[in-house]
Amino acid sequence: MTLNRRKLLTRTVLFSTLFQKNKTSEAADLDIPSWTREPGAPILKNPYGKPSSFEKDVVRRTFTKMRGGQGSTLTPLASLHGIITPGGLHFERHHAGVPEIDPAQHALVVHGLVDQPMRFSLDDLHRLPSVSRLCFIECSGNTGTEWTKATRTDVQSTHGLLSCSEWTGVPLPYILAETGIKADARWILAEGADGAAMSRSIPLAKGLDDVIVAYAQNGEALRPEQGYPLRLICPGYEGNMNIKWLRRLKLGQYPFYTREETSKYTDLLPDGKARQFSFTMGVKSVIVRPSGGMKLSSPGLQEINGLAWSGHGKITKVHVSTDGGKQWTPARLDGLVLDKCLTRFTLPWVWNGQKTILQSKAYDEAGNVQETRQVLRARYGNNLYYHNNGIQSWLVSESGDISNVFI
Repeated sequence: MTLNRRKLLTRTVLFSTLFQKNKTSEAADLDIPSWTREPGAPILKNPYGKPSSFEKDVVRRTFTKMRGGQGSTLTPLASLHGIITPGGLHFERHHAGVPEIDPAQHALVVHGLVDQPMRFSLDDLHRLPSVSRLCFIECSGNTGTEWTKATRTDVQSTHGLLSCSEWTGVPLPYILAETGIKADARWILAEGADGAAMSRSIPLAKGLDDVIVAYAQNGEALRPEQGYPLRLICPGYEGNMNIKWLRRLKLGQYPFYTREETSKYTDLLPDGKARQFSFTMGVKSVIVRPSGGMKLSSPGLQEINGLAWSGHGKITKVHVSTDGGKQWTPARLDGLVLDKCLTRFTLPWVWNGQKTILQSKAYDEAGNVQETRQVLRARYGNNLYYHNNGIQSWLVSESGDISNVFI
C-alpha cells in the first residue's frame, strides 16, 4: 500500500492531539493493581469458557415477544469486532421454540425425485468429505420496522437480525451424488424437525452450487438455537431458508408452496400482488460505531466503523457520508473480503461539534448499489416489510448524542 505523505502527517497530528490528555506521570503508570498482587482464578474454573464479567452487557436482546415459541433475538453488532459472530451472540428466529434433539436418533432423509431414497445418520454425514465456509445469515425482516419511519433506537434493534459464522459440513452435491437426481427434478423441499416443521422450497440449481448441510459453527458443534444437530446453509439467501434441525430434503419438479413462502416471506407490492421467491439478500451496509444510542464525548478524531454485505457476492467498495449524503468518501475495507460474507469498513473522521448525519453506501461485484429508502419506496410502495436494504442514517446532535433518523 502506498502512503500519501500529506495524509500521513495529517493523521499523525490528529493522533498527537487526541492523546495529549492521556499523558500522565511515570509513577502513576507503575502503580501495581490488586489483581497483579495475587493469583487469579484456578484453571478450568469454567470448563466451557465464558466472557469476562466486565462484558456482561454484550448480550442478545429480544426483538419480539415469545409466544408459543415464536420470537427473535438480536446480535449486539456495535459491541463486536471483525466479521465473526460468536456462537452465543448469533441472532435467533424461532417459529416453535428450540427442540432438544438426540443426535443418535436424528437423521436426514433424502427422497422424492431421486434414483435411490436414502437416510443419513449424523455418523454417515461425518464420514463424507467436509468443507468450511464463512458467510452471513440475515433475516429477511431485518430493518423491516424502518421501511416508512425511524422506529428503533440503536443498531442492535434496527439491524441485529444479522450474524456471520464459519459453517462446517457436507456440500449438498456430495449427498445428492449418493442418492442420484432424476432428470425432471428442479426444486428441493427442506424441512426442519422443530414443532413448526419449518420448510422452504429451494431451487435445485442453488443446492448444487454452494449449499452446505452443516453440523458445526465456528469450530464447535451447532448450538441448539442454531439448529443442532444439522442445519442447511444457503449462502446469500434470506435467513429462514437456512433450515435448522434439518430432517428431510425432498426433490420435486415444482416449488412446494409451503406456508412460509405463501402467507409469509413474500413481498406485498403497491397493486396488492405479492412478489414470491425473492431469495437473495440485497447489497447492504450500516455504520455500527458511532451509531444510535451512543454519544460522542467531544469534537475531534473519531473512527467510523461499519459492516457491509451482499447475497450477490463480494463487496467491492463502501462509501461514507458525514453530511447527510451531500458528499461521499471511500472507506477502507478491513481484513478479509469474501463472497456472501460480512465485510468490515472503517474511515477516520474529524467531528467539528456541529449537527450532522452519518450514512454508508455499499457496492457489490454484481454491480448492485445500496439505495436510499426513498428510491426503494418509490419502486415498491409502503406495504413492503421484508428485504429492506435502504441506506441507514444516524443523526449526530451538537451535544454528541446519536439517534436514528429517517431521510
